[in-house]
Amino acid sequence: MLHVVLFQPEIAPNTGNVGRMCALTRSRLHLIHPLGFVINDRNLRRAGMDYWRSLDVHEHANWQAFRASSVAPKRLWLFTTKTQRTFWDVRFADEDGLVFGNEGSGAPDWLHDELHDGRVTIPHANPTLRSLNLSTAAGVATYEAFRQLSHPQPPA
Repeated sequence: MLHVVLFQPEIAPNTGNVGRMCALTRSRLHLIHPLGFVINDRNLRRAGMDYWRSLDVHEHANWQAFRASSVAPKRLWLFTTKTQRTFWDVRFADEDGLVFGNEGSGAPDWLHDELHDGRVTIPHANPTLRSLNLSTAAGVATYEAFRQLSHPQPPA
């Protein structure tokens, strides 16, 4: 099982889209509070509320509570624009956690420091643009990890 970790997400439709993708891939979704919205039908209806009942979702009061949780993954990958190492250079493993900062400010510096050796980026061809939308980035990353776990490649 993969774990998708959203650090203090701010936009309900993004979280709904990620939740829907997690339900479809049987990935566990971790939401690190505070959230920028309330989880309810009105906020998540179009994006994924109908999938919410099929979702393995865990809410955590803060990062420390997440790390102390019995359901938290041990190995974490922080997806960020602040590294040169691409996610294509990583061999994902069962029970890995894919961590995404929030839409407004990404991941805080202390989180970059904590996960420094696990920082990866999704490359893009236009260096004048900043990054992908949160739900798009989570989908790209999750499906690459899912592909690796579903179709393992022999060691090179």
